Amino acid sequence: MEQEKNDGINKDTVLPLPIQQNRPALSCGLKIRKMMKTVPPCLGKFRPVVGQCCHQCTPDSLSKKLGQNYSLGFHNLLSVNETQTRYRGWLVRRVCCALFVSGCKVYGSPVSGRLERVCQSHRMKKALTAEHKAPEGGDGHGQLDCLSPFHPLINTCISSGVLRFVCWAMLKMFASVFGSIQVNLNHLSALHRASQEGSLLVYVYVRQSAVDCALIPLVLFYHSLRVPYTVCPLQIKNASLRSILQKVGVVLLPPSAPTEEDAEMDTLYQSVMTALVRELLHEGQAISIGVSERSGLGGQWLARIRQLIKEGSVPDVSLVPVGISYDCVPKTYIQVGLKSIFQWLWCLFCWRPEGSVRIHLAQPFSVKEMCESGRCRVDEWLPLQDLLLPVILNNRAGSAFGQRRVSWLLPSSYYASELEEPSRSERNLSIAIILHLIFSATSCMAVMPTSLMSSLLLYKHRKGVSTSVLCRDVAWLTEELLFRNKDVGFGGSLTEVVHYSLSLLAPHLIIAAAPSKKDPLIVPCPSLAATLHLSYMAKTVTHAFISEAVGACAVSAMLCEVAHSGVSSSVRSDVEGVEVKGDTEFDVVLCQSELTARALQLCHLLPPGFMPPCQSSQSFALDAIDSLVRCGILIQEEVPRDVPICDFWKKQEGPLNWTTSDDPYHSDSDCEEPDLCSYKIRQPSHCPEMLFFLCRMLAGHLRALCWTTMGLDLFEMPLAEAEFVAQIHSHLCDTANKKKQHYESCSEEAAHTAVRTLIDLGVLLEEWQKGGVFLAVSPLFQLSENRQKLHRFISQYLYN
Repeated sequence: MEQEKNDGINKDTVLPLPIQQNRPALSCGLKIRKMMKTVPPCLGKFRPVVGQCCHQCTPDSLSKKLGQNYSLGFHNLLSVNETQTRYRGWLVRRVCCALFVSGCKVYGSPVSGRLERVCQSHRMKKALTAEHKAPEGGDGHGQLDCLSPFHPLINTCISSGVLRFVCWAMLKMFASVFGSIQVNLNHLSALHRASQEGSLLVYVYVRQSAVDCALIPLVLFYHSLRVPYTVCPLQIKNASLRSILQKVGVVLLPPSAPTEEDAEMDTLYQSVMTALVRELLHEGQAISIGVSERSGLGGQWLARIRQLIKEGSVPDVSLVPVGISYDCVPKTYIQVGLKSIFQWLWCLFCWRPEGSVRIHLAQPFSVKEMCESGRCRVDEWLPLQDLLLPVILNNRAGSAFGQRRVSWLLPSSYYASELEEPSRSERNLSIAIILHLIFSATSCMAVMPTSLMSSLLLYKHRKGVSTSVLCRDVAWLTEELLFRNKDVGFGGSLTEVVHYSLSLLAPHLIIAAAPSKKDPLIVPCPSLAATLHLSYMAKTVTHAFISEAVGACAVSAMLCEVAHSGVSSSVRSDVEGVEVKGDTEFDVVLCQSELTARALQLCHLLPPGFMPPCQSSQSFALDAIDSLVRCGILIQEEVPRDVPICDFWKKQEGPLNWTTSDDPYHSDSDCEEPDLCSYKIRQPSHCPEMLFFLCRMLAGHLRALCWTTMGLDLFEMPLAEAEFVAQIHSHLCDTANKKKQHYESCSEEAAHTAVRTLIDLGVLLEEWQKGGVFLAVSPLFQLSENRQKLHRFISQYLYN
């Protein structure tokens, strides 16, 4: 969506020319507004600063500026011209891409002796002995024969000639797929300095598509940084394609394993991969790892790196979160072969470039500092059932403080190759690193125009909106995102941004124009595929507003309680949540402690990746309520006092309270009693719309939990976990089809997250049998009364 200036630095963002020429007729008001109104890509002179280290977990890494320049802007990888080569002339302009690729620096990747070092390592000897495959007499050649299926994986290398050819081919192919690939230049100087100092870099991104694996090596090659060894979770069957990829540093799955989960079940494969990571880091190589936000797959590689640092095999590693944002996420194939490659190449000739990509490389931070400083606290992690079941079943007023333990992100089976399983605190620390990287990489992602448009159409204008109103809301939401230090992947004329987004989302929208009006009406398609696409694209906006969304759902829960008690006749409710009709006036006083408790309980139900693991749930809940005050939804009520708050002399007349001076978290205000306050909802007309807009952001996840809870009695248990998730997904789709709405609750991710949440709550019990993990309803929730309590607890946060 952006065109580059001649110097390659993105300063002014405009739309591609074909889209400008095919723009439909707009109303006179919009044409005038086009001349006056623009969407700023930043506030002031500089863009939002994204990708900084955590100030709590890694303050030393944060203080290492390493020459960052926050005014560099972006660079388009696809705009290669003669100024980036050493030559000039008309012929150079035609072959400048090949000349540029030939001039990029490629770092060596020696593989001589790597196979012998891996086979002779102490870890591999122990693994072979445990597998009863160790040859008699400890012959080295015998060990090589036992590991023969893994020889191609161990001998993965980076060939200079093959890498240059593949990068040239990728630049040509991506030019046919995307309009631009924008790279943030702010932290590249830090990566150059870290490489010169000899730091070991590991790039971590959140998996979205198979293209992710190719983009990060291409970006680093383009800027003459060390190309990393890339862990690829896809199964590639073709031998020729595997051979080419293994010559550009792609670590593939073994041919015998259909999926990544199946490969990780093999303890010998685990030992080989841990030994391979150790050798790669000893050689000074970089590594690129993708982590699944839904299941945590890929986190086992971070656990291996953490284990090597703890053993002393590797001194330290710097982790670099990478945020990748798409206007249109490319499709991902689980198994890749020549047939799928040819199909993709054929589509390139038929399609025109659509959408853009924006990549943010964050500031590197030290794993050793994060683990050994003790600033990342994991001792307060508790099972979800200990946090919420007393509230759900016994209707207690408060809830237990602590963090939700998500041990399923790193199952104990990943430690089967280790001599002894690590302690719970060590395992929780590895999980905290995974969560931190998922949160950091997600926070780095820019909000693309399709994401912003999907959020508005799905959460604010579900029944349709005119173009003029949509333009107004785009400008408003863009400013809100920029105020929250979120980068946006667009800029320029307001109407061009709206038209560009609608053109990309056109297959999922209904655009109608009455003959008497020139202002068309845009309505989201009421279909499963369209709603799921819009919901997936709107996730980045939900991450940006997650504090406000939690606070809004807590307010909705209290309004639901008020409606059930019959205090206010203007607020009505049903089983699904709170429904507001006509002119709404909320003349209700909300207690701060109860509002914070509702927000805290909802925090425990959030999927992993929405909250930073270094922030306590209590602190996040307080921030959620404060964020509603900042955005004007809540007004803090003044509490009458006998003594003015500014009269410090009378406040100190009572007995003195003493605290220990060695408490690192001590504050002078700890001796004072906390001031209790209350809130009221603002009465301006725009306030209810903003409140309900925020509530709808979490409605898909919460509704999937409700439907899954009420459908537990429809299945014959026990069932294998994969089969049970598939049946729950089918149940969600059937329920939405019957209601003909709420399709955003029917995704595979929603089904997987709902099942995992019910397992953590103790609603479902895991039974380890010969065929794998089987799920069954616990005796406590076989009672319909308890399932009804759980349903009421979750549905109180829903807005209908």
